[in-house]
Amino acid sequence: MNSIVVLGAGPAGAAVALGLRRLGYPVTLVSEWRRFAALEGVSTRVIEALRGAGLQRALVDAALPSQRQVSWNGEQHAQNIEFLLDRPSFDRGLREDLHVAGVELIEGRVLTVQSLAMGHRVEIEGREAWVADFLVEARGRQAPALGKGLRGAETVSLLNRWQGAPGQTASAVESLKDGWAWMARRADGQCYWQWTVDVASADLPIKAQLLDYCRHVRESSALAQAFFGTGPQLDLQLHARSSTAILSPQVCGDNWIRVGDAAMAVDPLSGNGIFQSLSSALQAPTVINTLLRKPERAALAQRFHQQRVEQLFLRFARIGRDFYTDEQRWPDQPFWQARRNWPDAQVAHAEADFSELRIERAPVLRDGFVDEAEVVITPDQPLGIWHVQGVELAPLVRRLWIEPAGQVLAGLSAEQGREVRGWLLAQGFKP
Repeated sequence: MNSIVVLGAGPAGAAVALGLRRLGYPVTLVSEWRRFAALEGVSTRVIEALRGAGLQRALVDAALPSQRQVSWNGEQHAQNIEFLLDRPSFDRGLREDLHVAGVELIEGRVLTVQSLAMGHRVEIEGREAWVADFLVEARGRQAPALGKGLRGAETVSLLNRWQGAPGQTASAVESLKDGWAWMARRADGQCYWQWTVDVASADLPIKAQLLDYCRHVRESSALAQAFFGTGPQLDLQLHARSSTAILSPQVCGDNWIRVGDAAMAVDPLSGNGIFQSLSSALQAPTVINTLLRKPERAALAQRFHQQRVEQLFLRFARIGRDFYTDEQRWPDQPFWQARRNWPDAQVAHAEADFSELRIERAPVLRDGFVDEAEVVITPDQPLGIWHVQGVELAPLVRRLWIEPAGQVLAGLSAEQGREVRGWLLAQGFKP
C-alpha cells in the first residue's frame, strides 16, 4: 500500500486525510499548531460541509451563533446568523477527528521537502527524515510557491485581538475608505477587529506603531465604537497575514497534489476561507486514488483537479469583485479601484439559456475514481453537469432537442422527475 503524507492539519488537510483513510490508505499528517488565536465567521453551509467531510469533533464547542450586521456603501442592515468559529478549539477537534480515524499525526515544523520521481523526502525539526510515496500539500499560504500564478491586488489583513468586557456574541462587516473591516465579540469578552487593506496604497506605519495606528482607525468608526463599547482593551495583540488572492500555476502531478489555500487562496471578501478550502479538498481523495491505482488515467485525474481548482478560484474572485463594485462611495481610492475590475469582466452567475447548452466529454468522479463521461455544459457550469438525482443529463438533453418533454421524462420516478424538471427550468427550459 502506498504511503501518503499530508502537510497541514487545517480543514483542507484534515478532509483529505479522512477521505484517504475511508479509501483504506495509511496516512501520516504533519502539522504545527497555529501561532495565534483567531476567530472566523462561517455560514450554516460551511458547518454542514465540515460535518459532511467527517469533521464532527472539530465543531463541538467551537461554533457560536451570532447575528451579523453589515455596513456597506453607506447602508446598514442585519444579515442572517453566522457562526463564530474559535480556531484553537476547532483545531483541537480536527486532531481528535484525525486520531479517531487512524491518521498518524506528527506535531512539528517541516524543514525541507525534496520531491523526486520515486517519492518525497520530508525533514521535520527534531525528527529523522523519511520518504513517502505521495505528498499532499495543505500548508495554506505557507506552502512554497511553484512559480508565478494568477494574483490579485497585494492585500494584507491586520487582526487585532484583545480582552474586553463580557457581552452578547455578535459580528459585523464595515467598508472603510482604505479597506474594509470584520469585527466580532464573544460572550466572554474576547474581541476581534480585522482590517483588510492594500499593501501598496495603505501607507502603514512601522511595526512598532501599527497597534496604535489600528486603534486610531478603529476608534474613528462609529460602528466599531458602538460595537465594542468604550471599555478597556486588555492584552491587545496584532497579527498581520496576507489576504492576496493567489492561484497556483500547477496543483497536481503524478505523485503530489495541492489543496486548500496551497492550491488557491482567495480574497476573504469573496466568501469564507474554510468553505473554499474544502471545495478543492473534498475531490482530492478520489483524484489521489486514481493516480495511485489507475495510473493510465493520470492525465485525466490531473486535468480534473486543475480545472476544478481554476474554476472555483475564478468564481470566488468574481463574487469578491462584485462586492467591491457594490461600494460606490470612494471610486477613486486605490484600494477599491484595484479590486472592482479583477479578475475579469465575466459575470459571476451567468444567465440561464437552454439554447446554449452543449454536450461534451469531460472528467467526472465515478465509483471512487476519475473517469470520463458525457456532461452538459451550461453558461453557469462551464465544466459540465453529469447527472441530477442519478439521472444522466447528456442523453436526456439530447432527446429533449428532438422529442416532447413529456415523452422524455415519462420514465423517471416522482423524485427524479421533480429534481430534473427543477434543473431544466433553472436552465431556461420552456416545456
